[in-house]
Amino acid sequence: MRSLAPVFTVVTAIFVLWYLAAVALNSTWAYDKAKRADVTLTFSQMVADTLAQDKPLLPAPHQVAKEIWKTTVLKKVTSKRSLIWHGWITLSATLLGFAMGTGLGTLLAVGIVHSRAMDMSVMPWVITSQTIPILAVAPMIIVVLNAVGISGLLPKAVISMYLSFFPVVVGMVKGLRSPDMMQMDQMRTWNTSPATVFWKLRLPSSMPFLFTSLKIAVAASLVGAIVGEMPTGAVAGLGARLLAGSYYGQTIQIWSALICAAALAASLVAIVGVVQKVTLKRMGMAA
Repeated sequence: MRSLAPVFTVVTAIFVLWYLAAVALNSTWAYDKAKRADVTLTFSQMVADTLAQDKPLLPAPHQVAKEIWKTTVLKKVTSKRSLIWHGWITLSATLLGFAMGTGLGTLLAVGIVHSRAMDMSVMPWVITSQTIPILAVAPMIIVVLNAVGISGLLPKAVISMYLSFFPVVVGMVKGLRSPDMMQMDQMRTWNTSPATVFWKLRLPSSMPFLFTSLKIAVAASLVGAIVGEMPTGAVAGLGARLLAGSYYGQTIQIWSALICAAALAASLVAIVGVVQKVTLKRMGMAA
């Protein structure tokens, strides 16, 4: 119970601040409506109005919760109004992009560690690639892939890969270089081949670094999938849900999609954490 107390305190503080912000931001519209109707609002009436507006500047937590309940539990999973259906569309691109980014990042890391030429030439470009805003890159990727006849899931996955491969490269390079000089010297005294050094020493040593990077990468991959849905004018996915909400001023819809995206990201990170704990335990390492 003591361990839950700080979490409960922080969550309570967030909700209190959220409600206060909703009242403050939505009060202007409440007073404006009352002024046009030549009605004087009491403080309690103003608060009640700010927490029940159809298109508030900032929806209250209970409004977002009600929208999520309505679009998940009360809708069929196959319905295009269901957040579960939209979430699955985004999750598909996320997982594919995450797998591609993990594979690409691992291959680049292995090459960088074992080749000085790649270390000097590829690593700076890997770092530079992340300085370009994803909102500028995403439309170009989609246009180029559409020009060669590739559309649908893959362009979004490529954008997810673009965001997710970088933390994997950095983490794996650090992990593959983590064995100390005494361990490497011992391998040399045994006349061990580079392949054996990689499989028996470098790769096992890199696992804690890899899983830490994967937690960042899977969250970045979800962001990439959502961003990839926006410039395509997609009608499915959490990104499309956010875009539709912004078009029609449906802030409650926007916030419900955001909360679901955050929950999905947290779930993916938690799954990676469970895999990390099991894997490192089987390898005899502390997770």
